[in-house]
Amino acid sequence: MENNQLSHTDEQGKARMVDVGDKPAMIRVATAEGFISLQAETVNLIRQNEMKKGDVLTVAEIAGIQAAKQTHQLIPLCHSLQLNMVKVTTDLQENGVKVRSEVRCTGNTGVEMEALTAVNIALLTIYDMCKAVDKQMQMEGIRLLSKSKTTPKQISALEESAAEL
Repeated sequence: MENNQLSHTDEQGKARMVDVGDKPAMIRVATAEGFISLQAETVNLIRQNEMKKGDVLTVAEIAGIQAAKQTHQLIPLCHSLQLNMVKVTTDLQENGVKVRSEVRCTGNTGVEMEALTAVNIALLTIYDMCKAVDKQMQMEGIRLLSKSKTTPKQISALEESAAEL
């Protein structure tokens, strides 16, 4: 981190929302992931779509998408963003479920909080839907995988170069 100062505090240490009005609009992308460990029987119930609350993986993906869109209402100092795309995927594994998210927008601030919120809420949804049958569940490895920003001009230049090939 280049600047060791917290961006969400003023000179007196009080919380504040960062002013991003002077920042240029850029295409911003963030990806995140997390995992919830499950007992083998729970994994089998999900695989067979026999959980009483329904299709666990689809509901978790939808919950993650909804959560990303509501991040500014959940985290007090996050900006309200017009998201261009939210993708949440679940991967049922032998010992649990891996959740990944990708969020994109064109805006003045990043979308990493939206990507992390999507993963967290998808994992919590799995927990909620499976808690009646699995008391050993554990969420872990929740992390930001990547974040990037690109100017629209850079994207246009890349597209033009690709078209010439």
